[in-house]
Amino acid sequence: MKKFTKEHEWVLLEGTVATIGITAHAAHELGDITYVELPSSGAQINAGEVLTVIESVKAASDVYSPVSGIVEAANQELEGNPQLVNESPEEEGWVCKLKGVDASELDDLMDEKEYRDYVELL
Repeated sequence: MKKFTKEHEWVLLEGTVATIGITAHAAHELGDITYVELPSSGAQINAGEVLTVIESVKAASDVYSPVSGIVEAANQELEGNPQLVNESPEEEGWVCKLKGVDASELDDLMDEKEYRDYVELL
């Protein structure tokens, strides 16, 4: 099940590997994305820490990790095609995968309906 943060990140946990990206709402708000700084493979990331920076024609925005883990993979497709985050933010435009994630870290995050309701209030 995909979970969401109030900072507009999403996380999909499969076993102990979490795929992380930004939501369609965040991608829309950023506008045309021009650069994604990918996290280094093997880096230890704690929940709440800056995972990456996404730059757009409007601004540079920090992306915070919703969970703790070790960077297993970064989406190399984003190096040559950062617009993939705009085109497919919650699928092909994922940012990275973290391994060794504890599923209980997702307990306080929103499900899809809760997130949609949250965005409507903004």
